[in-house]
Amino acid sequence: MEHGTRDEMLRRLADAVAGVAVAHPTRVAVDGPPATGKTTLADELAVVLRERGRDVIRATVDDFLFPRAQRYPRGEYSAEGCYHDTHDHDALNRVLLDPLGPGGDRRFQPAVYDHTTDGVLSPPVTTAPADAVLLFDGVFLLRPELIDRWDLRVFVSTTLDRTVERALVRERRPDVERRWRERYIPSQQLYFATARPTDHADIVVHNDEPQRPAWEIRADS
Repeated sequence: MEHGTRDEMLRRLADAVAGVAVAHPTRVAVDGPPATGKTTLADELAVVLRERGRDVIRATVDDFLFPRAQRYPRGEYSAEGCYHDTHDHDALNRVLLDPLGPGGDRRFQPAVYDHTTDGVLSPPVTTAPADAVLLFDGVFLLRPELIDRWDLRVFVSTTLDRTVERALVRERRPDVERRWRERYIPSQQLYFATARPTDHADIVVHNDEPQRPAWEIRADS
């Protein structure tokens, strides 16, 4: 376990990305429960990598949702529904992860879901440079449907009660605590029990104190 400043942690993550030797874009998963700081970390890491001259593609699992009518067959607060019915992994693999992977043509789309219309989105197809980095943040990224698509796997960890505290600060929905206690936290417990994401992570960032993080870089990463 290493401890340090946030800048030190970001430099170590950027070094880990630089250490990935593949002949296609480097696909980095930034996984973790909601409200752990995944998006912020991925955005900050993108800045560091761009300063080092890398072409960075930023994308998020929130842009690979099924339309709302398909997301809640088990109910608004179902943890099983959150895990099984929310994200379109087939589309994610087809339009983003596989094109950027081994044997892919590097022609990708960064999203398939339009939050404003709750409908399908089809942005222009872009061709990535071979040395590009995909920084992809979201929940449940180290599940069996996706685990083999990543070239570097980062898991951002905080205590689950801390995620509730952060959600109450950042969200104004009246049911936010119920949604967290009944849907999001139990879905993460289901994820941990079935997919064991931290066992598959190359790097675990402990983000309870974002300005004084701790991190573990696995020896074989």
